[in-house]
Amino acid sequence: MRPRLKELKIAFARGGGLLSYGPDNADTYRSAATYVNRILRGAKPGDVPVQFPTKFEMVVNCKAATALGLTVPPSIMLRATEIVE
Repeated sequence: MRPRLKELKIAFARGGGLLSYGPDNADTYRSAATYVNRILRGAKPGDVPVQFPTKFEMVVNCKAATALGLTVPPSIMLRATEIVE
């Protein structure tokens, strides 16, 4: 079984990575479902506008930051969707 992207993002930060940042997968899947719905209702795929992610996830590893001698700014910590201690 292949790991999901969200699990990879979290695994990267938990495995010692300083920070992981990327689009929210659930939001991306909902957007894809909207595309499929429009195409199945008769829209030409070339006529469906391109949409870019609008919701993102960020995982911060405080232990890695400390090991590197870095201080993560409070503004980053507030925006993080998950903090690995």
